[in-house]
Amino acid sequence: MASSTPKPFDYDSELPYPALHEKAKYVVLTDWDGTITDKDTNDYLTDNYGMGYEARRALNNKVLTGEVSYRDSFHQMLESVTLPYDECKRILRENIGLDPGFKEFYDFCRSKDIPVVLVSSGMTPIIRAVLSSVLPDDADSIEIIANEVKFSNPDDPASHWEIIYRHPHSHHGHDKSKAILPYRDLPGERVIFFCGDGVSDLSAAAHADVLFAKEMANGDSDLMRFCKREKIAHVPFNDFTDVTKRVKEVIEGKPYKEVLREAGNDV
Repeated sequence: MASSTPKPFDYDSELPYPALHEKAKYVVLTDWDGTITDKDTNDYLTDNYGMGYEARRALNNKVLTGEVSYRDSFHQMLESVTLPYDECKRILRENIGLDPGFKEFYDFCRSKDIPVVLVSSGMTPIIRAVLSSVLPDDADSIEIIANEVKFSNPDDPASHWEIIYRHPHSHHGHDKSKAILPYRDLPGERVIFFCGDGVSDLSAAAHADVLFAKEMANGDSDLMRFCKREKIAHVPFNDFTDVTKRVKEVIEGKPYKEVLREAGNDV
């Protein structure tokens, strides 16, 4: 399904990209933490083994108000977690599950040849580790665009670790718009869907045709708050059952702008 294009242009990143899906009429790009998963993996580690919930939420709110960059706030969060990396992966495999509608959504997209690409501000090894538990048949094959990890001693996985940002010179750390914008330069028409929930998704918010913003059960719906404040068209969703319904409508012929209007957007 993917083309032979080696990667989208990106002068700011040395990390590899999956090939663009040049022939796809519809493409789904989706955040991972708190969007596909039932709990954000990085928040879970930070809240339980690092600085704690209150300090983390204070940082999140500073990102929303522009007082601190997401890149720097996320680095502070992860630096507060001092567990060995393999222990982090074990804890997350045991405590993180899937959004209740995601497996159905993913299977539906595969049946319709719609690419689903994970675009995450987390780290690829942790994402793969959790996938091995929650989506084992696809854990090694699902496409991921994320950050990476570096150890102070590459030969010792128990040594100090730190995140390697995909876009270290961007205040986002991982500028998710750069996973979307190359599709705009391809010939032909396509609909780009993006699903997200939080402050890591702000860089992507204005660039998808249809942005799905998750309503979090705990009320921490930061992406939705941002979209309302900045007047960015979006479709709220509780779980991926809602997303499946809307994507089906579009591929069956409903104009995507009508989907946005039905969600209360003036487009």
